[in-house]
Amino acid sequence: MRLNAYLARAGVASRRGADELIKARRVTVNGEAGQLNTFVESRDRVEVDGRPVELQPLAYLLLHKPAGVVTTARDPQGRRTVVDLVEHASRVVPVGRLDADTTGALLLTNDGELAHRLAHPRYEVEKVYQAEVEGEPSDEALERLRAGIELDDGPTAPAQVRCLGPSQVALSLHEGRKHQVKRMLAAVGHPVTRLHRSRYAGLTLEGLGPGESRELTGAEVTRLRSGYGELPAPS
Repeated sequence: MRLNAYLARAGVASRRGADELIKARRVTVNGEAGQLNTFVESRDRVEVDGRPVELQPLAYLLLHKPAGVVTTARDPQGRRTVVDLVEHASRVVPVGRLDADTTGALLLTNDGELAHRLAHPRYEVEKVYQAEVEGEPSDEALERLRAGIELDDGPTAPAQVRCLGPSQVALSLHEGRKHQVKRMLAAVGHPVTRLHRSRYAGLTLEGLGPGESRELTGAEVTRLRSGYGELPAPS
């Protein structure tokens, strides 16, 4: 595994932070200064500032994110983060983002390969949202959402859309642009007043209240790792 990924799995830093440690020559592999292109094998000895580091066990958690919590590992403003909520022994990070006021399903893991796959547009990971909006969307507005909306960063892919009530809609997307659902609904004249992600990559929040999390089952992990392009067995 690449050295920055190894340091992330060891809980030392994010991959970007690990790159900075490597550039600062604070990381050694078998006594030699690590490089950005260094690969680590199972018998190698990795040290940061002279202290040995080891891989943490892979962890996969599903969180029911409540409102008012930011989707990041650390927040410069001191706000509570999703990582604070799960308080796991392994250093896990969120896969993708939900706005602070958006609630719902969020996956956290230290499996960098899987996280990259799930976040990459080419794998078309399903995301299902329930939105409360201003006004009552017409059939015409729903059809526009189904066909795709022209946004400032280009047209969206067609979405599956259904009406849940007078001012409630459900949208199923396979894209993950910033504020996409909010922008799509605003574009058809119905700004979002509340947004909840009920399903992510086939994972639902059944049995989880706001702020609660659980470990994924072995079967769920296997499905995720095999469902978006076969990944090698985790080390």
